[in-house]
Amino acid sequence: FINHGHVKVNGKRVNIASFRLRVGDVVEVKEASKQLAIVIEAGQSTERDVPDYIEVDANKLTAKFNRIPGLHDVPYP
Repeated sequence: FINHGHVKVNGKRVNIASFRLRVGDVVEVKEASKQLAIVIEAGQSTERDVPDYIEVDANKLTAKFNRIPGLHDVPYP
């Protein structure tokens, strides 16, 4: 999905799956990609919990990376 350029960070196309976000970065789905079936299905999924260090706007298909997660944020032992 990322390799095909469907994602932008801070308004610029990103096609590197290992792209490293910085605090304050805004990730969004490109306007032309918002109608893809995979994007629509993902948006309707109820299986997702969004951690508190990410602020999501489901209507705009954007997310803001608010802080670097700490070890206490990892839900696994």
